[in-house]
Amino acid sequence: MKFRSLALAAAIASVGLSSAVFTPAAHAQAAEQYFPILVYRTGAYAANGNPWANGYVDYLKLVNAKGGINGVKVSFEECETGYATDRGVECYERLKGKGATVFQPLSTGITFALTEKAPVDKIPLITAGYGRSESQDGSVFTWNFPLLGTYWVAADVAIQHIGKSYGGVDNLKGKKIALVYHDSPFGKEPIPLLQERAKMHGFDLQLLPVAHPGVEQKATWLQIRRDRPDHVLLWGWGVMNSTSLKEAQATGYPREKMLGVWWAGAEPDVKDVGAGAKGYSALTLQHGAEPNSKVVKDILAMVHDKGQGTGPKDEVGSVLYMRGLISAMLGVEGVAAAQERYGKGKVMTGEQVRWGLENLNLDQDKLDGMGFAGVMRPVQTSCTDHMGASWVRVHTWDGNKWEFSSDWYQADDKVLRPMVLDAASKYAAEKNIQRRTAEQCAQ
Repeated sequence: MKFRSLALAAAIASVGLSSAVFTPAAHAQAAEQYFPILVYRTGAYAANGNPWANGYVDYLKLVNAKGGINGVKVSFEECETGYATDRGVECYERLKGKGATVFQPLSTGITFALTEKAPVDKIPLITAGYGRSESQDGSVFTWNFPLLGTYWVAADVAIQHIGKSYGGVDNLKGKKIALVYHDSPFGKEPIPLLQERAKMHGFDLQLLPVAHPGVEQKATWLQIRRDRPDHVLLWGWGVMNSTSLKEAQATGYPREKMLGVWWAGAEPDVKDVGAGAKGYSALTLQHGAEPNSKVVKDILAMVHDKGQGTGPKDEVGSVLYMRGLISAMLGVEGVAAAQERYGKGKVMTGEQVRWGLENLNLDQDKLDGMGFAGVMRPVQTSCTDHMGASWVRVHTWDGNKWEFSSDWYQADDKVLRPMVLDAASKYAAEKNIQRRTAEQCAQ
């Protein structure tokens, strides 16, 4: 794709019209690696979806500005889902036949819908920080890659973090923890892990679903005011998050006792609440806001300063912008890893990229050299582990910005692994899937 086409794509995206309406020049060509991008720049979740999409696209532009993936330029095309599962499936069906490298649904509901399609079409799914938690098991879910962490990872670390404030998780006995969650596959994902931890440690788990899009929560927070849980876990997205914080403020629930998932810990979640959200904390998918990172400085110099930026310049480096940027990087590195086996300077097929994603080895030296020093820790996948990392930090809103407020955590594999294997085995039995053998993994 020529930079003029990229600029046109950015201009269309910036006004929210990027629903697979690009010119034919945006489609994959013989010497280009084609990245379809499922986005939601419109609708109830646009405030959160836009910075993710801008970071994703800007990183692809940075790759081209640096010469491509070992010389292979990247082309891309957006398709607007509005966070709706049916529209996400329509986008997938529309774009899959254009030489799709990888799909990143940015929705757990869409992920569930595409999980059975990906093996047929032989196109990998990256679900960085979301999706099906049991898809970490690559011997069953051979095309799903929940890179960096799943919602079971997040839930496990959340309980570790709360337990630390009492001197350890064993001191959670008798405590009350409420889960305020988006009533969707996304919001329901952490429940099995939290129920397992509740049995282990003896705390009382209260489940409080909130209907899409999350603007009606008064009854939920009146119940919280009545029951006074010791802690509230917020598993929200979009307007639901700021609404929860405003309702917590109105009912007098301490924001210091609230801990959000990594999709409830970005600037759009707190900026309208401001000082009213002070003390609220959220998990991070390794990174936070990273305006001083080298990769951000590279994007500013090589993309935005050249007039090629996708969204507002002052957004670059924000939490969700970084989430999109890192998601794109993981896809690009999957291609680069595939090229090591199948030929540098060649366009990779979906099957070849799947092998690359299954053999990622982003050690700290490599990450630092790519501009991610201080942003990320190593990621290494395998045939059986399609997640590759479970590092989590916590950051806290000080009324004006997010600041890291914890050391690094890792999910407890002794808790997660049996759950992953059990859930994956049930899925395999239901779908009549045979686990890959060690010999098949070595191929």
